[in-house]
Amino acid sequence: MEPAAVSPFDAWDNFYVIIGSSGAALTGLQFVVIALGAETAAGRRAETVGAFGTPTVVHFCAALLISALLSMPWHVVSSAALAIGTCGAAGIGYALIVFRRARRQTAYAPVLEDWLWHCAFPFIAYAALLVAALMLQRDAPHSLFVIAATALLLLFVGIHNAWDAVTYIAATRRPTEANPPRDPRAP
Repeated sequence: MEPAAVSPFDAWDNFYVIIGSSGAALTGLQFVVIALGAETAAGRRAETVGAFGTPTVVHFCAALLISALLSMPWHVVSSAALAIGTCGAAGIGYALIVFRRARRQTAYAPVLEDWLWHCAFPFIAYAALLVAALMLQRDAPHSLFVIAATALLLLFVGIHNAWDAVTYIAATRRPTEANPPRDPRAP
């Protein structure tokens, strides 16, 4: 058993409070994005939401989960490593599912930027998380930096993808009675 006073996680408490709080708040905002997307033709397709909307919520929640796990009072580093490693392995599996969903959906033709932000970067983040978890007991200082970078990358991926969704929704939004088309001559 390791004494709590020398836990390698203690120095990271403030970082994970910030990341976890941000992940939680941004998860709620993504629900608003998805609700707004329901008004567009592309947003009404479950396959598109499954490929581009839901993963954003998952990445925000993964950042929150990593933060919660590393803020827990672990008695042994191996227990934390197992929990973080499980997140990394599950994330890799989920990233592969998202890739398959993005390829199968037909409402939107992804470009290189979409493939990078929706598939490649999350896969890299979860793979790094798994590797860092496997190395945590042998090299805690470096592994903790990799885990922190992973949580931050997942947060940035989520922010980018949420912004991408909002701009796409704004560009494809159809006029409704509540939002009639604007006269281009009007000030």
